[in-house]
Amino acid sequence: MQAFYQPRHAIRHPSGLYLDPTLMQRRVLEDQVELWWSREPRRSLLCYCASVALIVGLGLGGVGLLSTTTSLSGEWRLGVGTTLCLLALAVLLKQLLSSAIQDMNCVRSWRRIDQLKSGGRADPALMLAVGLAVMLCGTVLLCVATVGSKGHDSKEMMVSGLVLMAAGTGMALAVVGYGVLILLRRRREQRRRMMMRMSRARRLGSQTIRVFSVSGGQSSQARRETSSSRTSLI
Repeated sequence: MQAFYQPRHAIRHPSGLYLDPTLMQRRVLEDQVELWWSREPRRSLLCYCASVALIVGLGLGGVGLLSTTTSLSGEWRLGVGTTLCLLALAVLLKQLLSSAIQDMNCVRSWRRIDQLKSGGRADPALMLAVGLAVMLCGTVLLCVATVGSKGHDSKEMMVSGLVLMAAGTGMALAVVGYGVLILLRRRREQRRRMMMRMSRARRLGSQTIRVFSVSGGQSSQARRETSSSRTSLI
């Protein structure tokens, strides 16, 4: 609106001095601490859904292994099931902690909020740690199944180890890919901001002040023309 509607009596400022609407909106949002938690809704929703799926998957896997622990040979089920349940509780605790801190509004630092919010720095780090832990459990089960005596329990141990190792590797690769995408997106935004700054600098540099000078001969010639036109009119 500032660029299109300018009254005639208003002073014409160069176009580079006007603020970008996105920049103005960003400055307004930075003043509201409550809106910092939901600054990137798509990223927050993606990490929240991934956390919920991770909690459900780890919880069901842990409960399934614990429920089938009946004989003395099922000690590995007890250990792996307990580990999976603890990992699910860790992810759940992080989500509950973030929600509680957001509701209490006790954190006023942008760096802390960027770490604790859903989709912040803590979520990928926690998911990567959980993925590595699950992959480690699967690797240990495979090693124990290959070294130990062959039987029905060793086959189940090998299948469980393969499933856990595949799931942990997939989680780790997904988190690494997510981090690479975020890094590329930030670099692209930095390049776009740099290009905008360079374009503004070029606009300001192209707006030069034009000075018109009138010599004495041109002014005397103009006076003669006006006097001759007046005499001819009379």
